[in-house]
Amino acid sequence: MKYILAIDQSTSSTKTMLFDENAILVARESIDHKQFFPQSGWVEHNPSEILDNTYLSVKSLLEKSKIDPRSITSIAITNQRETVVVWDKRTGKPIYNAIVWQCNRGAKICQDLIMRGYESSVIQKTGLILNPYFSASGVKWILDNVEGAAGASREGHLLLGTMDTWLIWNLTSGKVHATDYTNASRTLLFNLHTLNWDPELLALFTIPSSMMPNVMPCDGLYGTTMMNGLLPEVPIAGVLGDSHGALVGQMCFSRGMGKATYGTGSSIAVNIGEQPLSPPRGLVTSVGFAAKGKVFYEYEGNIHCTGATIKWLQDDLQLINSAEETEALAVSVGSSDGVYFVPAFAGLGAPWWDPDAKALICGMNRGSTKAHMVRAALESIAFQVKDLMALIQESGV
Repeated sequence: MKYILAIDQSTSSTKTMLFDENAILVARESIDHKQFFPQSGWVEHNPSEILDNTYLSVKSLLEKSKIDPRSITSIAITNQRETVVVWDKRTGKPIYNAIVWQCNRGAKICQDLIMRGYESSVIQKTGLILNPYFSASGVKWILDNVEGAAGASREGHLLLGTMDTWLIWNLTSGKVHATDYTNASRTLLFNLHTLNWDPELLALFTIPSSMMPNVMPCDGLYGTTMMNGLLPEVPIAGVLGDSHGALVGQMCFSRGMGKATYGTGSSIAVNIGEQPLSPPRGLVTSVGFAAKGKVFYEYEGNIHCTGATIKWLQDDLQLINSAEETEALAVSVGSSDGVYFVPAFAGLGAPWWDPDAKALICGMNRGSTKAHMVRAALESIAFQVKDLMALIQESGV
């Protein structure tokens, strides 16, 4: 029996999975990584910890499954998308923590560009809005604020990438600096019409082109790896951003087919065909997937906190011991009794795109209970998904 090793590097953990020749999941492992909140509204990850966890997860997976490593024929990668890393190619070390898609430190950078009149041209080229959710402002912040970074970037010593690129570069021992079309399309630096990095956008964010990874189709070959000695040499064959992997996994191969993904946040996306249509207000356009010589595009709306809302109830408020408890609590009351939850822990995503919004719980009275709070939290997820579904339906796709 032959196997494919899949790596899912997500916002909260790094998961590894083994699939057999019949695409049946035969083993799974997951390792959480630490979340860093150095200032209000800022979110970071340690890229080195994530790389270490990738190796640890694969090692544990092999030990538990007891399969022969020689039976693994290829590796595929999916990842949290907009989270970005900058590292020094001379040392292989990050010059700063990864700036996570939830981080709002780039809000002033984006607002300045909007005030200078760049918003419409950026939307036309990238399909995205000027918002710190996307990678470019995070990179600019690093280059502007980390000592020596701007000079090192101009001298050609620095590389950047989303988490797929960081993993590929390390798994191939620095031989391959690459990303796929889907991840590239979430950076604010990628032109949907030329399918390449846009020189004007790079200049706008003062990012040297020498830092940029090669962009490839999702079904390309991204070099080979021995996974830090855990495997014989195998190809990395297949890379997609996590939401795009879900679009493919749900077999949304035709125009008008869509999906809703629930994780730390949520992505609502619909296949719009082979043309990069301008997005309706509140949504964005990205590459949906690129394979077999074709590129398909998508409309997408992103919700910052869905699973993260439940995690907050569990870890910070300690209202529940696990996510599994939420359903029983929610149905134990007939309604939220007027309690409403706005989970703007990292601002609000689509369709409002407000990085300054703050979380809110309102409508409570003396009779409000834990069950009403939990139900309101779950309903906040449904309300946000409904808003985005309505926008997609109104688009006529």
